[in-house]
Amino acid sequence: MRDISCHVIRDTIQEMCIQATHFLSDDMVEAMNHAIETEESTLGKQVLKQLEDNLKIAGEEMIPICQDTGMAIFFIEMGQEIHIVDGILEEAINEGVRRGYTEGFLRKSVVEDPIYRKNTNDNTPAIIHYQIVPGDSFKITLAPKGFGSENMSRICMLKPADGIEGVKKAILETVDAAGPNACPPLVVGVGIGGDFEKCALMAKHALTRAAGSHSDIPYIKELEIEMLEKVNQLGIGPGGLGGTVTAMAVNIETYPTHIAGLPVAINICCHVNRHVTREL
Repeated sequence: MRDISCHVIRDTIQEMCIQATHFLSDDMVEAMNHAIETEESTLGKQVLKQLEDNLKIAGEEMIPICQDTGMAIFFIEMGQEIHIVDGILEEAINEGVRRGYTEGFLRKSVVEDPIYRKNTNDNTPAIIHYQIVPGDSFKITLAPKGFGSENMSRICMLKPADGIEGVKKAILETVDAAGPNACPPLVVGVGIGGDFEKCALMAKHALTRAAGSHSDIPYIKELEIEMLEKVNQLGIGPGGLGGTVTAMAVNIETYPTHIAGLPVAINICCHVNRHVTREL
């Protein structure tokens, strides 16, 4: 059994909030550079270079990459041999978010009630997904999610007979309908299988996988490659102004499902696709 202090978790999350909102992850830097190199449209290339300039200024002057610093979404992988001490885990996570967004001068975007909409003024509560794993590891992945792209996401409860062609259609129709609203070029997370909420969770988690990597399942890898090509053939382009790079990656996760269903979720993310991971 290994002890981890809530104070360490809190301080780590505070640092992660500031890191994720000011700097692209290494995989997204590489994806952006590749997009600039491969974009065929003159206007599209110009938009990408403006985005690159924005990233440089954000890092040099410690200004958030985007004014929408997002809801704090966490994926916690906790070893079953971990013992949390000095407090309550969920309170420590939210306190880390509170300090990160307040002391980091990040925009507070969370309202305490979805109808009456009074701002909580500290970007809490976070949305937290837990997974218990063997051993004594403790891994935190933070993915601050802005709602320009979140609002363009969908869940489609397909029929089994719709098959893989139905999945492809759902992905393409969702991206096409999003158009410029999700701040392309995009990263597209897809969850296939499970049930209503499981496919959505997989689609969100898929966004945290490195852009440019692929599924270990051969046919899913082929589907990721095919969908990226077809999404880029939509012509939406950087900033929605036309071009050959509408998306930089399509990441897909799958899970067993019921004989009567084929749930598919498409979670769209903008060009920053913020994510950062720490292991304690």
